[in-house]
Amino acid sequence: MGSQTTLSDELRKLVEVRIEHTLKGIEDTLRHIVEKQEISLVDLKEDIKSLEESFNLLSQKWNLEILYTLFLKNTISFGGLKKILGVNSRTLSDKLKSLKQHAYIGRAVETGPPVRVQYTLTTKGRNTVLLALPLLYYSSSLTSLQAP
Repeated sequence: MGSQTTLSDELRKLVEVRIEHTLKGIEDTLRHIVEKQEISLVDLKEDIKSLEESFNLLSQKWNLEILYTLFLKNTISFGGLKKILGVNSRTLSDKLKSLKQHAYIGRAVETGPPVRVQYTLTTKGRNTVLLALPLLYYSSSLTSLQAP
């Protein structure tokens, strides 16, 4: 995920229109919740604070790369992840355990011989990837606009 993907102008415009539409929908929904559900700013602040654990987990090195690899590959073995990401076994094992514990990924053991372990995204993991894509795109487009 370290290299930047270059989009054609047409595709970039399509992505930007869809991101703008999504952001407008989120803003409208949030305003509706605050107004109609009579949620106070204190309640909203507590809800937002509860997201910190998720953001902290996802911002750790390798976690988003693992999720995006699983998104693109659907199902992949430990060895396949290790080869694609170029991460050491201990680190990968720790990250996979944490992502599984937080229900972002699923782990299936296929009895052997040899025993094989396959990893897949859960619905939560897939939705996280889909929600993070516009954020990553948006932040990278801001960075490119600010470059000298």
